[in-house]
Amino acid sequence: MNKKQLSERDICSKFITPALVYAGWDLVTQIREEFSLTKGRIIVRGKLHTRAKNKRADYVLFYKPNLPIAVIEAKDNNHTVGDGMQQALGYAEMLQIPFVFSSNGDGFLFHNKITTDGIIERELALDEFPTAETLWECWTKHRGLTEQQTTLVTQDYYSDGSNKTPRYYQLLAINKTIEAIAQGQNRILLVMATGTGKTFTAFQIIWRLWKSKTKRRILFLADRNILVDQTMTNDFKPFGSAMTKIQKRQANKSYEIYLSLYQAVTGNEEERNIYKQFSQDFFDLIVIDECHRGSAAIDSAWREILEYFSSATQIGLTATPKETKDVSNIDYFGEPIYTYSLRQGIDDGFLAPYKVVRIDLDKDLAGWRPDKGMLDKYGNEIEDRIYNQKDFDKTLVLEKRTQLVAKKISEFLKQTNRFDKTIVFCENIDHAERMRQALANENADLVAQNSKYVMRITGDNEEGKAELDNFIFPESKYPVIAVTSKLMTTGVDAQTCKLIVLDQRILSMTEFKQIIGRGTRINEDYDKYYFTIIDFRKATELFADPDFDGDPVQIYTPQSPDDSPVPPDFPENQPSGSDYPGLGGEQNWPDIAEPNPEDDDTTVRRYVVANVEVKVVAERVQYFDSNGKLITESLKDYTRKTLTKEFASLDDFLRRWSSSDKKQVIIEELANQGVFFDALADEIGRDCDPFDLVCHVAWDKPPLTRKQRADQLKQNNYFTRYGEQARKVLEALLDKYADEGIQHIEETQVLTIAPFNQFGTPLEIIRTFGGLDQYQQAVCDLEQALYAS
Repeated sequence: MNKKQLSERDICSKFITPALVYAGWDLVTQIREEFSLTKGRIIVRGKLHTRAKNKRADYVLFYKPNLPIAVIEAKDNNHTVGDGMQQALGYAEMLQIPFVFSSNGDGFLFHNKITTDGIIERELALDEFPTAETLWECWTKHRGLTEQQTTLVTQDYYSDGSNKTPRYYQLLAINKTIEAIAQGQNRILLVMATGTGKTFTAFQIIWRLWKSKTKRRILFLADRNILVDQTMTNDFKPFGSAMTKIQKRQANKSYEIYLSLYQAVTGNEEERNIYKQFSQDFFDLIVIDECHRGSAAIDSAWREILEYFSSATQIGLTATPKETKDVSNIDYFGEPIYTYSLRQGIDDGFLAPYKVVRIDLDKDLAGWRPDKGMLDKYGNEIEDRIYNQKDFDKTLVLEKRTQLVAKKISEFLKQTNRFDKTIVFCENIDHAERMRQALANENADLVAQNSKYVMRITGDNEEGKAELDNFIFPESKYPVIAVTSKLMTTGVDAQTCKLIVLDQRILSMTEFKQIIGRGTRINEDYDKYYFTIIDFRKATELFADPDFDGDPVQIYTPQSPDDSPVPPDFPENQPSGSDYPGLGGEQNWPDIAEPNPEDDDTTVRRYVVANVEVKVVAERVQYFDSNGKLITESLKDYTRKTLTKEFASLDDFLRRWSSSDKKQVIIEELANQGVFFDALADEIGRDCDPFDLVCHVAWDKPPLTRKQRADQLKQNNYFTRYGEQARKVLEALLDKYADEGIQHIEETQVLTIAPFNQFGTPLEIIRTFGGLDQYQQAVCDLEQALYAS
């Protein structure tokens, strides 16, 4: 056997896998081949998207099904034994595991991150691969784990026999938490971006602690009724009859897994006594979902529960740790034990990326000053000063501004899909109601068909709140547009939301992240791969803030006992729904309209001006570049940069295009980098071949249409070298190219459709050329002739 002629896959199956099995690794439970780490970032340009190549390790070795311990990167035998090492080290860093191997089938290069003898890399023969027990013993010794701690760390996670296993970052979050608890840590903070599976992660943590009998009674706290119910019927379902939901005035102590609303145990005095019916040491573990909301505030009613059960291990889950001068997750829970950020989630392809449409309005930029003595539409004299974006929809309403915003939102939906789920964030309830009216007028045809096309979903409106779940469920067509101010800022799992509109000044980074999180879930069944943010208030400038996706920095200043508590600011310190009568335990953060500055009848709460024109000054689209930075550039500019990075010169491109057996391979490689040929052809306004688009966009060559290229070739008497039947086939291929493009003539399946089926079966057509190799050569020659000029 000549190893040099074997493919990488052959090297794996004939040499690497047998070496692992020889070393005692179990083929079913411990060896995972072609292990996918990421899904591949979604790249968006215009209305099109594609996925970049995903990261996939050739082998990940598991000591137990939940404990990855080693990575192997394989290469074919034309590479050296260590050629895959740097790639493998990158995968090992993602998985945070210490043992890394590279192989070409001759042996292994072993990289040991925790070596004690000073030799970090050494070569091993094929029969010298270490056993699972050897590596695990080395790892536990390095971590300082006792036998009792190791028993907990090696407890299996739940598996129903399906292929659903935790993603790599969920494995890290689960394993780090379990190990921290095994080592005695009792306050733990996990930071995971919205849409990355916090509840599933929490379930696996609880399952392992419960099955190992490390924690026997467990309380899971969430803040919306639907979230508790969904958790019980979905992720937590395997707990079965051991699980219950705490209802108001009920404290059944015969269960082991308890789920509850914060509000169910922090309501009025009678309701608040529910949790006091449990002894202070009743729960061994408390998991607090969305812990950034109220539990972080030292004077919060929710915090009272945590302090009552202070002997329990407490795990806080959040997408956005709360860090202000008055509130701190870190002060209570400690530094996050693991963080998986929005940027990482988008980069890995697990979260939907976004593009931003920034729309600047003239009155927002320049401000507006009333004429002296000017009255608003209700006869109130308007105070003479300059009003700007800070004032609009708070102290001053420009009705035509609201109408213009509604018009621009509707125009966008008409250009994309008028039934794309949309959330519009307004300044307050009054603004939200006026926006609802304006959007209803802009979409009168659809509102006439169903009045729920646009709904105001705010904390004061029962009809709107009743439609929140219908907005969330992908199967429900209505409502399409949800107009809100604070109610839908967080905790709304809107998987199919494709448009978020910001007509609200947002100064809190926490609130901004929460709002962006409403759109980050991917739902491929409903064609949701990315979402758009339309920003009227410069809120997206927060993307440029270094703290947007950085680690939380503790800025909390603890108060002395003599200090009176600082009243919570809104929205930075948001109150729980239970703090506002009539909202009920199921609700999220309420929408709050500002109170009148004074109670006397002479105070005008806000001026309303009907006839001041408002115009759009600037409108631009921003995208992410390959480094995750938000940029503003045209499709052509982005494509030019991508192409000139990929090809050193026009000659380099021509050489690679000419030498490629299938042009479609190059086209697909470029598409994976976000070069969208269909969109470029639309922008240029011609039916051009990808070849011409590349030459035109990157090197300013005049583009030919596909028909022009085909006609040029026909005029050169190209087909005279072939017999009559073969000539007819090639002429038909050329016509197919002119109509549909190069990719359609490169596959032999094209011979099964009209007009080729008139020439005979695919086998008969191929025989006309003397066989398959000769047919493929004729197609290759045809392509070379097409691009010869």
